[in-house]
Amino acid sequence: MLRIAICDDDQAFLSLTASVIGQWKNKPLDLNIETFESGDALFLMHNEMPFDIIFLDMLMPEIDGLETARKIREFDKTVKIVFLTSSAEYAVDSYSVKADNYLLKPFEPAKLFLCLDELVAEIKRSGTSILVKGLRTLHRIELQNIEYIEAQNKRVLFYLCDGRTQEILEPLYTFEQKFNQMKYFFKCHRSYIVNIHHIESYSSKEIKMRSGCRIPISRNCIREFEDIYFSVIS
Repeated sequence: MLRIAICDDDQAFLSLTASVIGQWKNKPLDLNIETFESGDALFLMHNEMPFDIIFLDMLMPEIDGLETARKIREFDKTVKIVFLTSSAEYAVDSYSVKADNYLLKPFEPAKLFLCLDELVAEIKRSGTSILVKGLRTLHRIELQNIEYIEAQNKRVLFYLCDGRTQEILEPLYTFEQKFNQMKYFFKCHRSYIVNIHHIESYSSKEIKMRSGCRIPISRNCIREFEDIYFSVIS
């Protein structure tokens, strides 16, 4: 799913921008668009359910776009941020929060569509990490640093190759669809997903990771596991 947020204190502009994005010919089928009239509301929602792309008005009352972006960048360095501004003079300020682009109001739909195409292409090229919700904040985890994932009740533990363990307050199924798209992750048991690149050996009953950890493997998935394992390592 591609999640897009639009934040502007002008309700009419919010509705117009959301409508224009809805006409984007390259939009994914699972596109989700949410609108916000304040930076605080956007920040709170992004902390709960992160967005992939944020369109952010530069000038808003109380907390402006620049300050909102600074708050977001404290815990999320990779979300795509595009400033919406009525004057090009504010474009310079966008560099301080590593904004990806800025659009001048009123923008042309063609320019918005081009911006979206470029951002989505970048997201696809840099799909080497996952943003997850920890105990108190969000964490960006590099996929190559994940050795295996274990489900424990309604939480998930990410065991990382650098020795750290990251506890996530989400059930395992919320990650399954994403990892199913990656050939080198495999759900070998109802409670485990392993990174095939970090497997040392395996038997019909268990998988031994390079760290020495032993992960159970379900009998009914051993054949599928072997097919995928050898296709990855060959």
